[in-house]
Amino acid sequence: MLKLRTALGMALVSTALLAGCTEDPSTNAMIGALGGAAVGSQIGDGRGNTAATLAGAAAGAAIAANATPRSY
Repeated sequence: MLKLRTALGMALVSTALLAGCTEDPSTNAMIGALGGAAVGSQIGDGRGNTAATLAGAAAGAAIAANATPRSY
C-alpha cells in the first residue's frame, strides 16, 4: 500500500508541475495521460492492471487538458 501511495503522490506532483509548464491543452493532456498511466499501472493484477492503466491515462488526460494556466 505504501508503494501505491508513493507512486500516486509522485505522479500527481510531477504531472501538476509539468502541466503548468505549457499553455497548450494537447501537451497538457499527453503529460497527464503519462502520469495517470503510471499511477494506474500500480493498481490491480493481470487484466485489472491493464484496465487500471487505461483508466488512469484517461483520467490524467482529462484533468490535465482542462487545467487552467496560472497567470502571474
